[in-house]
Amino acid sequence: MLTLGPGAPFRWLAAGWRDLRAHPGIGLFYGLCFWLMAITLATVFRSKPEYTLSLASGCLLVGPFLALGLYEVSCRREQGLRPELGASLTCWDAHLRSMGMLVLVLVVLELLWGRASLVVFAVFFNTGMPTSTGVIKAVFNPENWEFVAVYLSMGGLFAMLVFSTAVVSLPMILDRDTDAISAAITSIRVVLSHPGVMLLWGLLITVLIGVALLPWGLGLILIGPLLGHASWHAYRASVQWLEAAAEPDASVSPSA
Repeated sequence: MLTLGPGAPFRWLAAGWRDLRAHPGIGLFYGLCFWLMAITLATVFRSKPEYTLSLASGCLLVGPFLALGLYEVSCRREQGLRPELGASLTCWDAHLRSMGMLVLVLVVLELLWGRASLVVFAVFFNTGMPTSTGVIKAVFNPENWEFVAVYLSMGGLFAMLVFSTAVVSLPMILDRDTDAISAAITSIRVVLSHPGVMLLWGLLITVLIGVALLPWGLGLILIGPLLGHASWHAYRASVQWLEAAAEPDASVSPSA
């Protein structure tokens, strides 16, 4: 485990940008995948506004798995190897068991998130589920502050759980072929050890994705691969293995 400085998330983004510039073709491919994912999820949930936060969790759930190939590209660059699109597309096949278990954990969180969203709407809108327009009116209506507070608090709780479980677990499985439980525990430990830095990292991800969604989600073509590459560097800056004493960047310093 390493100690992170407050500027670490910005260094991860800078390193991710260098990776993206070095291999723009691969980044464009994955960026289009992120965009198609967002369009698909938006279409599926368009008539179900009560699942709006579940849509957000769907992005949190699917996004890191789509970014596996980007982790592979950053990893190969770090090792001085030439990244290839074909290799990035098949990098997961040697880790099926661990990734399958992690998928199960995250899917359970996703289902709980969706059910919780439905319950909140059922409690505050007992006359029936509102339309998409009704949801917007409800959110901006000062009289519904209790609904907004509960809805956002519940969404924030599940977002924190998903983020804490996945922030370094997938890159760790790809890098070290660890089991899903060990990877998830390590990921949670990283968040608990550096709450301020990880909160900033989570906020940066949220803001960048929010900006990327306007207009029509086209910004994901750039922001998606940037965050994918940056997430690999977040893992490498947060977790250091004893036999791989890589030189940490200026934003980190070794700790016991």
